[in-house]
Formats: sequence, structure tokens, C-alpha cells
Amino acid sequence: MIEKKTPIYNRHMQLGGHIVNFGGYLLPTHYSGINLEHHAVRTDAGLFDVSHMGEFIISGADAEKFLQKMTVNDISMLSYGQAQYSVMCYDDGGIVDDLLIYKKENHFMLVVNASNLKKDLDWLNSHIEGNVQIKDVSEQIGLLALQGPQSRAILQKLTDSNLNNLQFYNFEDGKVLGKEALISRTGYTGEMGFELYAKIENILELWDALMDIGSDKKIIACGLGCRDTLRMEMKYCLYGNDINKRTNPFEAGLAWITKLNKDNFIGKKSLLKAKESIKRKLVAISMTERAIPRNGCPVMLDGEIIGEITSGTMSPTLQKGIGIAYINIPYNKVGTELLIDIRGKMKTAIVVKPPFYKAGTVLD
Repeated sequence: MIEKKTPIYNRHMQLGGHIVNFGGYLLPTHYSGINLEHHAVRTDAGLFDVSHMGEFIISGADAEKFLQKMTVNDISMLSYGQAQYSVMCYDDGGIVDDLLIYKKENHFMLVVNASNLKKDLDWLNSHIEGNVQIKDVSEQIGLLALQGPQSRAILQKLTDSNLNNLQFYNFEDGKVLGKEALISRTGYTGEMGFELYAKIENILELWDALMDIGSDKKIIACGLGCRDTLRMEMKYCLYGNDINKRTNPFEAGLAWITKLNKDNFIGKKSLLKAKESIKRKLVAISMTERAIPRNGCPVMLDGEIIGEITSGTMSPTLQKGIGIAYINIPYNKVGTELLIDIRGKMKTAIVVKPPFYKAGTVLD
């Protein structure tokens, strides 16, 4: 596999980043430590290099109609300056990928998972109808995620855009450090945060400026490790773990983005049937003894396997093991006591109401 580097790679090395191959990119799992970085985002601010994500421009007179067909959410609800979380499904209702959709003035921008970039692009291109153009601009756009309660105060120093007016899942085409940027009030952490899309040649300068001007707000560089623990505390799905081609939006807890009342879209017929015959649900599991559930661990009750952990960690905030798991109905109910088979040892757990972490500043 080709190992690509983002423009921030040298900074990752200078900061002592522990580098791994993620989605074909050399990226840091952590610098100072996953727990330390995790707590920084929960209390102050952290800066993530997420330039590995894929971006597609969808344009043409039939772009909206095309995206209505390709995704489960309702594109027609979007106005210029708004973003939407959605998924693409196969005909059988399985999930191709989850993604963000930005409604620009004359086109849409899709943001997809790096590991699914080629698959997604091929899927979209194979279903083009009418006046639609698809352009992969992933190599031309860099992406930084500034997350944490202090993120707005830090970013405001570098932009004339009034960030107090930017609501959750809204964006502005503005300037940061005098450079054109899409400033998005989005994130994957459960905290107040912004995602900044800019030309790839400007991303390193933006990173350095944010790290410099954010120093008085205790900003630190953060890696993929705490991005994972932060999203798990919120029960945000990760493609490849919690959702994939064998899962559908209804069992994955994504009914809220699945609009069956809109015109035909790929997977709609299967999803109409799936909604009426759900056999399992994606739930939040909290360990009631000291143990860490991991992906693939069987979930047991009365000697029977009733589910499987899809994501798990030791929660840095809650200081206990937490997991996300598919559990057979009716054992998915909050309060149900379960056993998790962790390397042959049965450990006690309970189904809880998500998110695990409820004090986030995401809507502040």
C-alpha cells in the first residue's frame, strides 16, 4: 500500500508523534499520550490533522436530485451554509459509507472516510444520471479539526467571521489567517469544535498559526487515538467497526437520518422491510467491573451469545470500560445486565443510555 503524507507530517514527527498507516496515510495515534490529549479536548482544546479524509464536489443541474437518490437523508432540507450527516446504502440496505454533505452556493461537497474513498467514488460514478459532474478534490483540500471548549475563542483570533453566529452543522465560506477556508461547526468529539477545509498548500500555515495563538488556551496537538476514545464516549459510529455493508441504518441507531418519506433512493425498499423486522440494535454498554471490551468480544446472557462488541475502550473521562455493541432484541433495553467474553473471561456489564459522556459543549 502506498503510504501518503499530509502537509503536517513533519510537524507530527517534530512533536514526537507515534506514526501509523491509517487509510493509506501516515498519521499519529498520539503525541504526549492518548489520555492527556483526550482530557485536553474535554477541558481546553485539541488540534487534529484529518487531511486524509476524502472530498468530492458534486455539481450540475441534477446534483441535488442525484444526491437524493444516493443518500438516505433529505438533501432538499439543506440551504446554502448548512451541513448534513448521512449514509449511502446498497440496494439491500447495507451501508456503503457515512459522510458529511455541505450545501454550497452552486454545488455540494461530500466528505467521506479515507479508507472508503475509491469505493465511494466508484459507487457514485456508477449511478450518475442526468447533468451531474463528480470531481475528486481530496488531494487539493486539507482538513484540520479544532475541538474543545476553547476552540471558538482560539479560532476567532484568526478570522473575521463571527463564530458566535455559526450554529452546529452550519458553515461559512470565510477566511482564516487571510486564506480562504470553509469554516464548519462540526466535529467527532462531542465538544464545541470547528473543522477547517482549505487549500492543501495553506494547511501547514493554518496548523502552525492555530498552535501558536492557542497556546494561552492550552491547545495541544491530538492524534487518532483520542479521536477514537472521544467519539466512543459519544457513541458516534465508526465505519468498519460499528457500521458496514452488513449493517443497516435502523439497527445502527441512524433512523433519525433515514427519511423513508422522500422519493425513491437506493436501498429504500430494503430499508422499509428492515424497519419492520429489526432483530438487533446498536447499544451503549458500560462495564460494571474493571475490564475493557474490545471489537469482536461476544456478548453473553444465560450461556447464549446475544451480541458482539463493535467498539470498546477504557473511557478516559469516566475511568471505566465502555463499549458499543449489536445486541439482539429484546436484550437491548437500558438496564439489561450482560456478560462480555473478554479473552475467555466473563466480565459483567450493563446496557446504558447514550452518550456515555453527557457534559459535552458541542451545542454551546
